[in-house]
Amino acid sequence: MPSCVLAYSGGLDTSVILGWLQEEGYEVHAAYIDLGQPCEDRQAILDKAKTCGAKSSRIIDAREELCRDFAFPVLQWQAKYEGVYLLGTSIARPLISKACLQVAREVKADAYAHGATGKGNDQCRFQLAAEALDPSVQIIAPWRIEKFRQRFPGRQAMIDYCNERKIPVKASSSKPYSSDENCLHISYEAGKLEDLMVNGVELVDFGMTVSPQQAPDKVETVTLTFEQGVPVSVNGKKLSALAIVEELNKIGGRNGVGRIDMVENRFVGMKSRGVYESPGMTILYDAHRYVEQLTMDRDLMHLRDRLAPEVAEMVYYGFWYHAKMDALLAFIKDAQKHVTGEVHLQLYKGNVILAGRKSPNSLYDEGIATMEGGGSYNQTDAEGFLRIQGLPSRVQGRVTPRKY
Repeated sequence: MPSCVLAYSGGLDTSVILGWLQEEGYEVHAAYIDLGQPCEDRQAILDKAKTCGAKSSRIIDAREELCRDFAFPVLQWQAKYEGVYLLGTSIARPLISKACLQVAREVKADAYAHGATGKGNDQCRFQLAAEALDPSVQIIAPWRIEKFRQRFPGRQAMIDYCNERKIPVKASSSKPYSSDENCLHISYEAGKLEDLMVNGVELVDFGMTVSPQQAPDKVETVTLTFEQGVPVSVNGKKLSALAIVEELNKIGGRNGVGRIDMVENRFVGMKSRGVYESPGMTILYDAHRYVEQLTMDRDLMHLRDRLAPEVAEMVYYGFWYHAKMDALLAFIKDAQKHVTGEVHLQLYKGNVILAGRKSPNSLYDEGIATMEGGGSYNQTDAEGFLRIQGLPSRVQGRVTPRKY
């Protein structure tokens, strides 16, 4: 009997897929990768997988690794897909593939199965990561298999399948959208959100944030410390990567920070609408940028900013385990070695407001920057600087006069 490892969530899709894979002759090992999904009974999920016929089931706690080794390097890049999306789901998928392949190696499974559809980005992220780590891996993606789609043409057919087999699932055919959550964020898409005239912020029952309108009529202050571009403490307390994200999720969440509604370009070519909330990471992105403004050389920062959209694309598309990404991650580690400092922020009704910052590596020199008299900058020096900078323009202006 061939065997496979299934990236198992315990939800409707993977519960159905677990049963279908067995019907297709596979011995299934269920792997639940814990990335900070909410309030689920982990033991119940394991028991459910075994009840559904899984040969084995296990939970792998990858929350700290997700924050430390995946989210924080992307934060150092200030990478946002299409200038907005903080990549909370995208970052997690290669880690899920890595964990599942580790299980596959342990149980000597022949294949790796996942529940991503053939329309979305996750299929790309799961497969490209898995093939980079194990070029010989066999991928089973049931939603790309015609036989599976004929068996389950819609959500109701899957619900009926579970009801017939007494598989408990929290699902209904009337759910207005789907959601995916980890410790970094929650994403909402599909269902009624596919109508762009529907107000997504009003439709979605947000799980991490209150609305800015309902946030307190009072400023909350928070202090963050960074070492070499990595956040290390909140309000003076040293914390692990996961604990920092969790603490800032609470602080940002109660102040309505981190909601977005966007139409994005999927890797497969279509546009899709997504609503996201990411309170903790939104605060970290802003705070990190404020420390960089003090400590990063101008040309180095501008180079990083030109490359950041490419990093965001690679994460979004699924090319985490790639030679180009290896080089970019090595670059940013070196580029961030002086990004150390402290930032004081004020949070108020969805806004993140800078209140103060300092760094032992600050390149800001008040004696040079001051607009008052004196100081160490000789303004006469600018005359020669501008004559040299303007030389090409003067030559071109004589050859090709411009109308004005």
